[in-house]
Amino acid sequence: MNKKTMIPRTNDDYQELIHQVGIALEDGRRVIVASVNNAMVQTYWTIGRHIVNYEQKGNEKAEYGTGLLKQLSEDLTVQYGDGFGKSNVFSMRRFYLLYPKFQTVSGILSWSHYVELLKIDDPLERSFYEKEAESEHWGVRELKRQMKSMLFHRLALSTDKKAVLRLAQEGQIIEKTEDVIKDPYVFEFTGLPQLPIYKEGDLEEALIDNLSTFLLELGKGFTFEGRQKPIHIGGRIFKVDLVFYHRILKCFVLIDLKRGEVTHEDVGQMNFYLNYYREEMNTPGDTEPIGIILGAYKDKLVMQYALQNITNQLFVSKYQLYLPDREQLEAEFQRFMGDQSDDAPEGE
Repeated sequence: MNKKTMIPRTNDDYQELIHQVGIALEDGRRVIVASVNNAMVQTYWTIGRHIVNYEQKGNEKAEYGTGLLKQLSEDLTVQYGDGFGKSNVFSMRRFYLLYPKFQTVSGILSWSHYVELLKIDDPLERSFYEKEAESEHWGVRELKRQMKSMLFHRLALSTDKKAVLRLAQEGQIIEKTEDVIKDPYVFEFTGLPQLPIYKEGDLEEALIDNLSTFLLELGKGFTFEGRQKPIHIGGRIFKVDLVFYHRILKCFVLIDLKRGEVTHEDVGQMNFYLNYYREEMNTPGDTEPIGIILGAYKDKLVMQYALQNITNQLFVSKYQLYLPDREQLEAEFQRFMGDQSDDAPEGE
């Protein structure tokens, strides 16, 4: 009687077979999930269209008000089970009103993504988060965090009206150094606001402990290289707080953290670090390194003189340990857009 020959599980070809089967399974599961998500999104869009056609006959104002949505929610739940709470039914209706053509709906984002996006009234802001969530593969958690931190407003206020429209239509495009700089940065995820006193080391530790969220706040393209990276010069050791590499711009990004106000000495120190990295650390293909000093405060006039005649790519930004005040930032954004319109040449 012949015994079956067993293939050693350590055999390289056999392990490759296991690996390829695993890849096929993962690919298949992703396709299934995407297919289910697309079907759910299209189904809810269709339900929203039916609701709008019934209660509004295609008009924007509902004749029956919210009473119909409440009754519809109750009856659909009785007949079809969970998934038809009043808030979800309301979202379906709003989904159709905001996206009357299904072709404009992302084929990647889930219904849970759209539930968050539907909370945004401004079409430019909503379009930006939709494009970013799609291109950067944000989960719902990441999307909610970026919305709470008011990323769109913070990026928009650092540019002009034409760039704001592009931001809304295409998402954030990284083409030059200034495209990766924010002011302020928001570090609400560190938990430091609860501490009465904290040191720069505490801030650095908190950022590293929450590295994935920190990278999300920094923006696309950043990869972490290390912390307290030593620089050996003249028998002395200097240390850069945080070092990143930017995949899109092909350069090192050095970050120095300051608990209080940024001083002109801090600018000189960062300029020193940048000179070293340009001469000693860059390899063929790397572009000029970027330096970012993050402080709780900065005096604009002091920084103006401190940065004058510096040829390195050196930036000073504030950070805050709490989420922005939405009403205040929205008011600032509306003033900004109004000022940009007033400044535009005639005929635009």
